[in-house]
Amino acid sequence: MIWETLLEHAWAARENAYAPYSNFRVGAALLAADGSIFSGCNVENISYSLTQCAERVAIGSAVAAGKMEFLAIAVVADTQVPISPCGACRQVMAEFGVPVVMMANRAQRLEMSLEELLPRASAGILDAPP
Repeated sequence: MIWETLLEHAWAARENAYAPYSNFRVGAALLAADGSIFSGCNVENISYSLTQCAERVAIGSAVAAGKMEFLAIAVVADTQVPISPCGACRQVMAEFGVPVVMMANRAQRLEMSLEELLPRASAGILDAPP
């Protein structure tokens, strides 16, 4: 895994975050199956529910470029403990099969599978009878 490179891209993306309301800046970097990397940062809105998380910005950028298969994502922020993706981001990662998540702050890293972060993401939804 190329965690160092992904983390560098995520920290760089974090610098571009638009967070005038919370001042909570997050960066993400997504590794596509072909080796390309897509970065994202959080983009806030005064109507807070319209805020876009860094993870979903990175995934959206990759999809817009025609990429649909992913190997990993790194998510970074200046927090006391490594940042964890929100539930919506976890569900979007599940939709696109992002198997591994690296969560990091300036001092620590935590690697988890998406299954650990969001067990049974599609159970009952995709298995419903026609």
